[in-house]
Amino acid sequence: MAALTDGWLIPTAAIAYLSLLFGIAYVGDRRAEQGRSLINSPYVYALSIAVYCTSWTFYGSVGRAAQAGPQFLPIYIGPTLMAALWWVVLRKIVRIAKRNRITSIADFIGSRYGKSRLLGGLVTVIAIIGIVPYISLQLKAIAASYGALTGQALLEPQPLLTDSAFHVAVLLAVFSILFGTRHIDASEHHEGMVAAVAFESSVKLVAFLAVGVFVVYGLFDGFGDLFARAERHPEFARLFTLDGRAQISWVAVTLLSALVIVCLPRQFQVAVVENVDERHVAKAIWLFPAYLLAINVFVLPIALAGVLSLPAGSVHPDLYVLALPMVSGAESMALLVFLGGLSAGTGMVIVETVALSTMACNDLIMPLLLRWHWAGLGRRSDLSRLLLLIRRLTIVGVVMLGYFYERLIGQAFSLVGIGLMSFAAAAQFAPVLLGGIFWKGATRRGALAGLSAGFAVWAYTLLLPSLALSGWLPHTIVEHGPFGIALLRPQELFGMSGLDPISHALIWSMLANVGSYLLVSLFTEPTDIERVQAALFVDVFRPAGHSAQARAWRGTATVSDLVALVGRFVGIERTQSAFARYAQTHRLDLASLAQADADLVAFAERLLAGAIGAGSARVMLASVVKGETLGLSGVLEILDEAQQVIAYSRQLQAKSYELEKTSAELRAANERLQQLDRLKDDFINTVTHELRTPLTSIRSFSEILRDNPGLPMVQRQEFLGIVISESERLTRLVNQVLDLAKLEAGAVQWTITQVDMGAVVRAAIEATGSLFSDKRVALVARLPEQPLPIRGDRDRLIQVAINLLSNAVKFCPPEKGRVTVTLEREDDRIRLSIADNGPGIPDWAKDVVFEKFLQVGDTMTEKPQGTGLGLAICRHIVVHLGGRIWVESAAGQGACFRIELPALAPVAHGAAVA
Repeated sequence: MAALTDGWLIPTAAIAYLSLLFGIAYVGDRRAEQGRSLINSPYVYALSIAVYCTSWTFYGSVGRAAQAGPQFLPIYIGPTLMAALWWVVLRKIVRIAKRNRITSIADFIGSRYGKSRLLGGLVTVIAIIGIVPYISLQLKAIAASYGALTGQALLEPQPLLTDSAFHVAVLLAVFSILFGTRHIDASEHHEGMVAAVAFESSVKLVAFLAVGVFVVYGLFDGFGDLFARAERHPEFARLFTLDGRAQISWVAVTLLSALVIVCLPRQFQVAVVENVDERHVAKAIWLFPAYLLAINVFVLPIALAGVLSLPAGSVHPDLYVLALPMVSGAESMALLVFLGGLSAGTGMVIVETVALSTMACNDLIMPLLLRWHWAGLGRRSDLSRLLLLIRRLTIVGVVMLGYFYERLIGQAFSLVGIGLMSFAAAAQFAPVLLGGIFWKGATRRGALAGLSAGFAVWAYTLLLPSLALSGWLPHTIVEHGPFGIALLRPQELFGMSGLDPISHALIWSMLANVGSYLLVSLFTEPTDIERVQAALFVDVFRPAGHSAQARAWRGTATVSDLVALVGRFVGIERTQSAFARYAQTHRLDLASLAQADADLVAFAERLLAGAIGAGSARVMLASVVKGETLGLSGVLEILDEAQQVIAYSRQLQAKSYELEKTSAELRAANERLQQLDRLKDDFINTVTHELRTPLTSIRSFSEILRDNPGLPMVQRQEFLGIVISESERLTRLVNQVLDLAKLEAGAVQWTITQVDMGAVVRAAIEATGSLFSDKRVALVARLPEQPLPIRGDRDRLIQVAINLLSNAVKFCPPEKGRVTVTLEREDDRIRLSIADNGPGIPDWAKDVVFEKFLQVGDTMTEKPQGTGLGLAICRHIVVHLGGRIWVESAAGQGACFRIELPALAPVAHGAAVA
């Protein structure tokens, strides 16, 4: 494979390309400062997420396809499947991050589980250890591609100062610092970096598609010719054969890649922290899978072309994508491929190291420095330079760790092998991340147990063997297990054999992680702080009032105190500029404000959170707002206030529910009042009619008697009888109205004595006998001979019986009517039943027939009779005497009114009771 003749061309092109990226980042940051965001686009957002496609994709996928056929696909199938759930999962994570001012995945997990500093630090340590191999992968790929282009690829490591991988590491460290830590961004957004990463994603896609078209249509006559030749190759059948082990690996890697699409620190950074509009997630759901499809279209064709065109063993399969243009003399295409690979590697390293530096600074180093009084942070007026220094040193340290890993260990592994090892480490975050946003019962101890157990198993089953295979530990540990214990062999733990190392490690680490997380969470109680955070995270989509966002706080804080505090970490100039923009947006004159309100305090907290993390920001803010020294008690106090706010919010929700319920009751009451108003009108009309009828008769016959003194005596007596009868009728009507009014007002004088219910019913039957005779309705009475004593008011009970009998007669058909009266004793109750064979009562009227003014129409005449007060009076009397009254009926089958009253053994005499 020939090398490019111009030795200066490649480094010049690389530096020029990186300078172009820096220029894009600079423009992006300037536009952001001017309020004209360059990344506020769903397409830029989707392209930034494509930082997932690293040197592993650009070089390693081809190498994987050349050795195992389609087994490179699970790396991209997993994220594609997970993308379908992003509107539920990723959008929720983005909303939580924005509402809680999250700056990294460590900050997210630590904040969810009670603002745990220990948990955030553990996530940071796992991330750094787990991602260092992945960074070494990028350095290895870039250095290998550079060596292939220049003909300097060497099998043995070179001296440090002449090692191209070291030069690449230094160059990437410098550019990572320039991209991500030029200043402390109060919002922790790196818009310039995101714009540059989106551009890089476009470059690597174009470069890969270009080399794919070149190979398929330049070196071969299209896909048909390429696959036809490959089919005749003896290796073709093996590449497309999946045995049982390969099938398990396919499932395991698919699951693994689905989990890490958000859990990798760089993916969390671009998909969550750098998101400027959660609505962009909707388009990323299909744009990102479309990108993955496009960049993988030519992977298998290039791999097959490399197998067919290059002598076996002459070129490592990972470099087929670069070697094919070079052996064909297409130097310009080879240079484009190199730049595409450089884009893939630098994008990953820049975003990953920026994310890790933020995590290390906010969740590991700064919490320790804030606790250590000897660090003297309280005496320093400006800490922004210290923060920048910490982040820059962290970037250099992480990149150098990646370089030394590649130099000392990574030579023994392929690009895919190194990448999958880091994937398995990042996957340990998935249970506590996903469980934290959907399960309120998850506890800090459960998260610590799960992460610790999963990471320990990962280190034992993957990291330990990598050290042994590289010669840093005895190889016998892998072959025979520690101390010769076969059951503890790292790659065949507890006798589980027949699996590839990644599948084996994933099964055991996830079993330990999820199992510990669930069991410890189930058997431990979350603290109050954890409950507060769980509610904020799990219920993030529930409506939250102003108080939920502007955290409640006690004490006082001046604007100058807040500016001075934030300025210590962010820088005075940037702080003053941020506060000025806030004042302009909210139309405030900060100079005239004596005390800062809750909104301004929340704004200051957000600025601090972008610089030192949400947990440390709350601690620092507490020292100013409450005038206290730094300490854990400050955090507990603030979180206790947050719990009070949530409790108040819940009270408001409860009151809102009560108001809705009361409103519904008021509507029902209003409808009832309208109904009663209509009934009142009907009642007035009925009573007026009933009063007018006897009054008209009395007046008419009285005038006849007055104007005709010579009427025969017989006729005079007849007319006088009518006047007397109508007067009695009028009296009864008035008395009935008065009775009901007294009963409702509780003004009735009751005479409670021992009463024989049989005698009461007989008296009522005798009183209504003429009604039955006039209407020719049959009456059947089934009354016991022995007395049935109760305690009650005899006159009122007779009134009830008369009302019910009169009501029955009224609705019976003339001549064919039949009323049955039954009186019986059942245990300690006496029951009176009065049944008729009238038209019956419809179902809707059974519950309201005892209401005053309401009458169920007489189906014989379609005209109600009476005032509609009789049954209402009956109910008042029966209920007052400790009984109950109801009706049983079916339309067209008559009605049966039943009364139950408590029975009483006979006593010597009854006493009148008022």
